[in-house]
Amino acid sequence: MPWNETCAMTERMKFVALAELGEETIAELCRGFGISRKTGYKLLARYRAEGLEGLYDRSHAAIDHPYAVSEATEARILALRAEHPTWGPRKLRARLQMIDAATCWPAASTIGEMLRRHGLVIARRRRVMTPADLLPFVGCAGPNDTWCIDFKGWFCTQDGRRCDPLTISDAFSRYLLRCQVVRRADTQHVLPLLEATFREHGLPHALRSDNGPPFASRGVAGLSRLSVWCIRLGIKPERITPGRPAENGRHERLHGTLKREACEPAQANRRAQQQRFDAFRRTYNEQRPHEAIANATPSMIYRPSPRPYPARLPEMVYPDRWQLRKVRPNGEIKWHGEPVFIGEALAGEVIGLEENDQGNFRLHFGPVLLGTLDHAYNFTRAGDRKRRRGALRSPTASRAAPVF
Repeated sequence: MPWNETCAMTERMKFVALAELGEETIAELCRGFGISRKTGYKLLARYRAEGLEGLYDRSHAAIDHPYAVSEATEARILALRAEHPTWGPRKLRARLQMIDAATCWPAASTIGEMLRRHGLVIARRRRVMTPADLLPFVGCAGPNDTWCIDFKGWFCTQDGRRCDPLTISDAFSRYLLRCQVVRRADTQHVLPLLEATFREHGLPHALRSDNGPPFASRGVAGLSRLSVWCIRLGIKPERITPGRPAENGRHERLHGTLKREACEPAQANRRAQQQRFDAFRRTYNEQRPHEAIANATPSMIYRPSPRPYPARLPEMVYPDRWQLRKVRPNGEIKWHGEPVFIGEALAGEVIGLEENDQGNFRLHFGPVLLGTLDHAYNFTRAGDRKRRRGALRSPTASRAAPVF
């Protein structure tokens, strides 16, 4: 035998129908249905006023919300979102607090719900993220300790021309020092921009980059003409591990923001694109709150370096007991009448040779160890297990008389 199934709405309709017949009192009906007389009279009143619709369950939500966001406050939040379409709830709230600290702004979660209600949030698939490697940033304790430099990645403007943005940022404050379109990604075009940045903001202690040109090369110690110039200025070149962009994660994160807010869509030409980059840089440094620095703006933290750009490029200084050699234009030095190829990136530079206990010589360019030169004039690069005969490595080995 099947069970008799019923629901609250069915029971209410039965109660009202029996009450309308008048064969039993309300008190008897309430006892029979297991409800109070107050509930019974309330159901009858709703039925007589609204019909069957009055018997359905009603919302228990409060009619008045004392902590609801006012229309004026919501309008200000949406206006700021329209001005910065890529900003999330936490950045919007932090910026509003900067503009008007006297107003009690809603929580970031409330702002997020407001954006979803207005269709301003696109749901993204959540991915499992790998924790970032923080070791490269251990020594970054203040502004100008480490600068980061890289190319954002080229794209074409609307006129079909290639656009290569060069970006330089301060790792501690996240201050975007430069965002400049360059015609070519080589030393000839990058060095003047880097020099202009040094003149404006002073010198950092280290400059972190990837392993690509013009920041590094496959030559001795990974040096390029640009990194040699930085070493002469007292700046330590720092290169990330190949295939590990997370070691420069702060700068890569900047590139993601730059792509969304200043590269999509591309502008009509390079000049218009540079104007868009300049506007982005002002907003990024002076208005956009950054969560990694407690929702402050980079301009609140960054200060110019106390190390000014020198009027003249300093010479390398070595201990008195070291022997010195000047690298020829072809990348060679002369050592006891034999040409030893060091690297073309060091052409014109003076290197120091430090003798060790075994009678071999360790070659240095400033603080950078280049390699070791043994008795047989075999030059072994630092970190390289293979010995290289100097005369065989030189593309233009000289047969002239010995020069010391």
